[in-house]
Order: sequence, then structure tokens, then C-alpha cells
Amino acid sequence: MKFYIPSLIFFLVAQFSCDNNIIDKKIFVKSNILNSQLKNNDTLMLWVNSKKDLTFKIKNNMKLISILPVKKDISESSKYYFTLENLTLGKKELFIENHQHEKIKFTILSSKMPEIFDYEILNEFSRSKNNYTQGLEFFNDTLYESLGQYGKSKLIKVDYKNGQYLNEISLPSNQFAEGLTIINNKIIQLTWKEKIGLVYDLETFKKISSFDYYNSKEGWGLCNDGIKLYKSDGSEKIWILNPKKNYSEENYIEIYTNKNKVVGLNELEWVDGKIYANRYLFEGIAIINPKNGAIEGVINLSNLSEKVTQHEKLDVINGIAYHRDRKSFFVTGKMWDKVFEIKILK
Repeated sequence: MKFYIPSLIFFLVAQFSCDNNIIDKKIFVKSNILNSQLKNNDTLMLWVNSKKDLTFKIKNNMKLISILPVKKDISESSKYYFTLENLTLGKKELFIENHQHEKIKFTILSSKMPEIFDYEILNEFSRSKNNYTQGLEFFNDTLYESLGQYGKSKLIKVDYKNGQYLNEISLPSNQFAEGLTIINNKIIQLTWKEKIGLVYDLETFKKISSFDYYNSKEGWGLCNDGIKLYKSDGSEKIWILNPKKNYSEENYIEIYTNKNKVVGLNELEWVDGKIYANRYLFEGIAIINPKNGAIEGVINLSNLSEKVTQHEKLDVINGIAYHRDRKSFFVTGKMWDKVFEIKILK
């Protein structure tokens, strides 16, 4: 258990009823929050100059939930102790019940530094250098890919061994395709700034329906755990979508390390209970714990782009697809003429 010297004082003004008269009384609250931050293995401590047994709520992403102290000492200067390990990382607001017009703001960081992993190339597969890859996912032994850019956006089905298209459908010229995922025999494809998700039949590529996203900034990457969808939007947030409720944005997690938030999360892949994410303009893959948003590891792919044909339109790493039977990752980039099958060295 770790403690800090109290550094912030919050003044909460409350009204109490006493002998049927309303009087003003100041509640003084001190905390051990340092620089508006705590780690998720810390204990949050509050000192309150009230003998009243208070109750608390915390805004944990999109939900306001009750939070119970693991220990409290009600005296002239009451003390409350809260553990943070069951909360997600990111920005929080703590309220004292009946005084919710005042709030204590702080950010929860991860307590652990991400591990750095290397990789081994198992195979290289050729493909067109004109694929502006935005989403990549396997279904059985077949690769599905979302290609971006206005006027060039497509959904394609690919034989990864030779790069041959097995099926394709073009998007309207005013839609910029982004990430994709496959769930319940449907292909779900995002658009970038249009804030529209597209739903296709897996076999025929016929468009079945569409849905809007209102809270997230844009459409970037997409993956699923078999029940819910996880969507990045270029910020530090990954949104959780419910396919049973027209892919509505039910909540989100915020992605942090032990030092700061991580923005620019792009293509996503769900593997064995973790989210693997490209980060825009960074040559690597982040391994994210979806329960709290902590980046637990980073796969260093810094020299991979040197192994493809260099040309003027060559762009960033983007594309992660996990082959479950081969137990390997397939990775590529925008306008790369190769897909690499790699093994993560842990």
C-alpha cells in the first residue's frame, strides 16, 4: 500500500438541518492525490472534517457508480480509504453524495511499465502495393480487408497466399473505409469521418444495414470478443459497442501507461482476452488489457517497413490479423506490397 503527502485541498460547501433550522457549514476535504494522479495499485485517502458517515460515487467512464471505502474512521476528522484496482484507468470524478455539485478530479495510471517484445518473421506473402489497409481480419483461413481513401474504399476477401481477390465491394465515393471485424456471420466496417458503420453478409458481401456512432470522434479500428465490439477513434478511448442494440456505444475504456494516456490507436485485433492495436505513426503494436485500459506490452516492429518495396506512396504500419490455427499474427501496412506472418517473442 502506497501513500503520498496530502497535496490537494478541496472545499465543499454543504447545508445541514439542525433543530429544524438550515445552517451553512464548510466541509474540508484533504486527499493524498499528487499532481492530480494516482496509480491503480494506490489507495486513495480522504480526510473529511465531518462526523457524518458519508457515502461516495465515482464517474467511471460513462457510468456513475457507488464506491465503498475499504476502511473508514469516523471521528472529528473522518478518514476514508478506497482501493482503485477494480476501476478502469483514466480520468475520474469522485462525488460526496448530497454534494454532487462539487467533485474531486484525478487520473488513474497503470502501476506497471509496459513490457517490450521482439518478433520473428515466419513467412512473407506478396500482395498489391496499392492496398491502403485500414482493417485486417481472418475468418477461418481467409483474409478480409478494408481499404480506405475517398473514391477508392473497398471491402475485399483475399487469398493471403497469393494476394488474389476472392470477392470485393466498393463503397460510395463520399465514404472513407476504416476498420473491420467479423461477428455473428456479419462483416462490420467503419467509415472515418462519416460516423457510419456498415453491416454486410459474410458470404455474399450484400449490405444488410448501417448504424451511426454519436459519442466517438471518428471511426478508426475495430475488433470483437465474440460478444461486444471494441472501436478506436484516434483518441485515447476505445469504445464498447453492443451488436444486440444496433451497435450502440455503451461505454468506453481509456488507454494509459504508467506515465500518460496513449492516443492515435488505430487498427485493432482481439487475441486471447487482449486487444492488440496499431498506433498511428508509431512502428509497433500495443497489447491492451480491455478490463482496465492498461498497455501491458509493446511489440517493436521498427524495422519491418524496410523489408517492403520502397515507393513514394508507402505509408505507415496498419493491419493486424491473428490466424488461430497457425497461432501467428499477420501484419502489414498502408501501400505495402507484403503481408508478414510473425511470431511474438515473449
